[in-house]
Amino acid sequence: MGLSSVVITFLISFLSLTAESTQPPYSCDASFHPRYPFCNPELPITQRAKDLVSRLTLDEKLAQLVNTAPSIPRLGIPSYQWWSEALHGVADAGLGIRLNGTIKGATSFPQVILTAATFDQNLWYQIGKAIGTEARAVYNAGQATGMTFWAPNINVFRDPRWGRGQETAGEDPLMNAKYGVAYVRGLQGDSFHGGKLGERLQASACCKHFTAYDLDQWKGINRFVFDARVTSQDLADTYQPPFQSCIEKGRASGIMCAYNRVNGVPNCADFNLLTKTARKQWKFDGYITSDCGAVSIIHDEQGYAKTAEDAIADVFRAGMDVECGDYISKHGKSAVVKKKLGIGEMERALENLFSMRIRLGLFDGNPTKLPFGSIGPRQVCSKEHLHLALDAARDGMVLLKNTNSLLPLPKTNPTLALIGPNANATSLVALGNYYGRPCNLVTLLQAFQGYAKDTRYHPGCHNGTHCDRASIQDALDLAKNVDYVVLVMGLDQNQERESHDRHYLGLPGKQEQLIHTVAAVAKRPVVLVLLSGGPVDITSAKFDHKVGGILWAGYPGELGGLALAQVIFGDHNPGGKLPITWYPKDYIIKVPMTDMRMRADPATGYPGRTYRFYTGPKVYEFGYGLSYTNYSHNLISLSQTTLHINISSTHYYVTENSETIRVTNHGSMSGKHPVLLFTRQGKVRNGNPVKQLVGFESVKVDAGETVQVGFQLSLCEHFSRANEGGSLVIEEGSYSLVVEDHEYPINITL
Repeated sequence: MGLSSVVITFLISFLSLTAESTQPPYSCDASFHPRYPFCNPELPITQRAKDLVSRLTLDEKLAQLVNTAPSIPRLGIPSYQWWSEALHGVADAGLGIRLNGTIKGATSFPQVILTAATFDQNLWYQIGKAIGTEARAVYNAGQATGMTFWAPNINVFRDPRWGRGQETAGEDPLMNAKYGVAYVRGLQGDSFHGGKLGERLQASACCKHFTAYDLDQWKGINRFVFDARVTSQDLADTYQPPFQSCIEKGRASGIMCAYNRVNGVPNCADFNLLTKTARKQWKFDGYITSDCGAVSIIHDEQGYAKTAEDAIADVFRAGMDVECGDYISKHGKSAVVKKKLGIGEMERALENLFSMRIRLGLFDGNPTKLPFGSIGPRQVCSKEHLHLALDAARDGMVLLKNTNSLLPLPKTNPTLALIGPNANATSLVALGNYYGRPCNLVTLLQAFQGYAKDTRYHPGCHNGTHCDRASIQDALDLAKNVDYVVLVMGLDQNQERESHDRHYLGLPGKQEQLIHTVAAVAKRPVVLVLLSGGPVDITSAKFDHKVGGILWAGYPGELGGLALAQVIFGDHNPGGKLPITWYPKDYIIKVPMTDMRMRADPATGYPGRTYRFYTGPKVYEFGYGLSYTNYSHNLISLSQTTLHINISSTHYYVTENSETIRVTNHGSMSGKHPVLLFTRQGKVRNGNPVKQLVGFESVKVDAGETVQVGFQLSLCEHFSRANEGGSLVIEEGSYSLVVEDHEYPINITL
């Protein structure tokens, strides 16, 4: 969302709404009109919503179509704020949450890109569940005016420059799909492993940004005016699958349409996208919000609509339900008078909106006496949630290099130098973006001092991660006189964030110079830690023999400092794997950020994008990650080596296959280990992927132990490919199942 131009207007409206003395503490309070049918919990939700909407005046209807919905005192309905944030913890970045009362903070989990590196769906679900619990606690404590949270971000991290890639589960559509399902089910209060979602919600999740949204600001082109030209093929197998899964399998109750246009049409004004695809094809049954200010830009900046009234009519005709902004407040009445916005379209949207509030239990009397009503402040920042945040941080960290087993460092109370612009990371660095007030942030310096009392710190750079100038001599003096050196480099929100895409894939400023200069004088090879959301070209450090260990730690959250110290000193065995390809610096010279094509084009030298289609050199591959132990993998039960589909005029048989992989830990440390299963076509043709992730599981394997991991493969789901028309097809021929570096051949006959 845009957090700049609209915030002041919204905040004024929000403060005025909370000051109203005529509204009840909650809808259907016994002292207000308890006999209205919309207050009767025995009636179907759709019937209750229709009854409520039928009682609204035109002005009341228009007023409810924006995110800051005012109270309706005559019906006993309080104000409601649709905009709340919970990307990786309950945040006060929107307007619906106030972490300044009894509850003064919330568990701040690692930024999503690091959590994704765990490849652990159950962990993702548990995090969503914890966030949903804390969100309900904040509401029950009277510190929230909304329970609709605009997360998760399930856009594919298509381009390494994207400032918001840190918010996503990486570059693979299957990963984003499974992350979205797990998070949504957890936050909304649904069971993870199947089961029908009840009508009642713990909190409401919203999958964003729908669709093909992954550019913020690049060479003067911004997300507000960008027209993403996307092929039907790329839509079908890259951009849309996460949203389809979020709706069909996650049963998300909200969608946010994105700012940008896709093939000329603004997402929020696209009937084919919002209604035909989401509602009719995927059976979406929730509400659709615009991104903040998106309705206004359809006329004001994109010029797609001739007038403001046309823009409003376009979005509601397309299927949108609520605007984040105030454009409707300014122009909605005029759109109705000019007969551009129909009453029926408004009422459809309002019924969707009030149905959501009813599902949240906000029209059943005092919500603290209903399901989820017993959740209170003690469940915010609980030991259980903080331990979950610690697990997510340390399980996600990726060991990229460990020459001669330099890591873990000995616990003999060594002297230690902690050097670098991120070596004492504060909230700006450790938490990423869209974070709330943490319960208790542990800095890297604090955590390392718990292992090595003589830990000496120096930032090494001037002007933070920009590192305009490096304090080379100070760093050298420090490095020469300690047993071990840990360099903590990377990025922060100055380099990558919303509204700011990267323009360089290397380390900023003098960071690289600082690494090699310090490494050259240190007594032993140094450890390099990188904090970042997007990939960084560290080729020089990768091949510098004086850099003995490299760890990527993402933006690790409030307990990230402790997690990193535990990993470096061996109290935790790292097992994370990269959820993104790390490209060389010159990739961005070859590939315009505005080019949405996923597939390589040999004729023009276009190298393609992500591990699925990229054909050029890599710094590190998607799925790469080392450990302090060694694992072996064997496919022990391939149910058939020839898979067969039999198609006739009356029957369509699809063979399901159960594959089992044996994983053995040959080392002396136990560890969490993600097992990634890919398919590869024998002869890549027709723009098909080089390889395709079809399943992943994270398993705990004790030292010397062997465990088995099962995968269920379906021909249609795991071996189909999108053709140029966007249809999924299965091609006959040779394939392989790929686990780590092992390939197991199979054949498909039609």
